[in-house]
Amino acid sequence: MNFPKRLTSAAAAALIATATSVAAGDKETVAVFYELLSNPGSAELAAEFQDVTLESWESIGNYTGENKTREAFLGQMGGFAQLMPDLDWDVQAMHQDGNFITVRSRATGTPVAPFFGVDGEGLSFDILTIDIHELEDGKIARTYHVEDWATALQQLAGN
Repeated sequence: MNFPKRLTSAAAAALIATATSVAAGDKETVAVFYELLSNPGSAELAAEFQDVTLESWESIGNYTGENKTREAFLGQMGGFAQLMPDLDWDVQAMHQDGNFITVRSRATGTPVAPFFGVDGEGLSFDILTIDIHELEDGKIARTYHVEDWATALQQLAGN
């Protein structure tokens, strides 16, 4: 079938616009995750997080099979709010490939109590984090993550 060149170009432009708006929507969905990380005590952001994740969402940080559920993760965020009131998770780069969004971010904070057994009173950390969010039907289904907590502990120990 031959389509007029003008129609083909218009169809291509419409497809590109649709793909771009879907990608923008997916990235906005993932951005909610980082808003919660930077404001871990916010009940409003916790509700938004629940809206953008599947009920079966999992946080996968290792291969033990002991993944965090959405409820366990929100509980951890409540603990982080108490332990690190200035916690900030700054997104440095976000890339999408199909249903996967990879995020490189920088996490900073100043614990007000011992963190993983390290006192670090008055000291802060500044670490690299990498996350891969897997989306299904426009919601986050799973988040695979790696944080450089070893460097955070070194910084808090004054090394």
